[in-house]
Amino acid sequence: MIREPLFDTRHKVETPEGIALELATAGPVPRALAFGIDQLIRFGIYIALSFTLPWLGRFGVGILLILIFLTEWFYPVLFEVLNKGQTPGKAAMGLRVLHDDGTPINWGASMTRNVLRTVDFLPLFYGFGLVTTLLNRDFKRLGDLVAGTVVVYVTKRAATPRLPEVAPATPAYALLQEEQQAILSFAERSPQLTRERAEELAALTGELVAGERQPLPELQGIANWIAGKRS
Repeated sequence: MIREPLFDTRHKVETPEGIALELATAGPVPRALAFGIDQLIRFGIYIALSFTLPWLGRFGVGILLILIFLTEWFYPVLFEVLNKGQTPGKAAMGLRVLHDDGTPINWGASMTRNVLRTVDFLPLFYGFGLVTTLLNRDFKRLGDLVAGTVVVYVTKRAATPRLPEVAPATPAYALLQEEQQAILSFAERSPQLTRERAEELAALTGELVAGERQPLPELQGIANWIAGKRS
């Protein structure tokens, strides 16, 4: 019997289209560093306000307290909802907040997870939140559990392959996804090979370049066609 690993940092999501996605969840250390960066930014805002608004007397002090309250509670919410789940601290650490199903976080979920920071902070220095993150496989604190959110690493987009400048050529027959990937990989690497070796490998594709005197440019043209280029 094959047992599922007891500890896995992958959050598995299945889309309505039946596509399985795996998101890498962030542990307490990078999340704490991201929170620390955000706290430094907030403290900077508070210090700047403290040097300016008190000059207005009691009215200025009242405005200062209101702005500190709004910044403390709405700073993370605004960034998470309007900046694709990333506060400046999370962006610096390559993190993002999403719903459990992988969709972008909305206002309700962001408000819920951030209001419950007061509970996660107990009894001191987010002790309760730390214990909670270590007790579940997705490293969720209480706010995440209630809001149905998860903090994950930002997935880096794969670099667009650099293909030889050859006129795109339509393949003679439909290609499987694996065949398309193999052709793209070959075309991207072909400039690193000798001309003779590249021609030899291109000829191995058989019927795809059958009858072509120069199979290499033909295969490179098919690669450009797969990449979406059209003449």
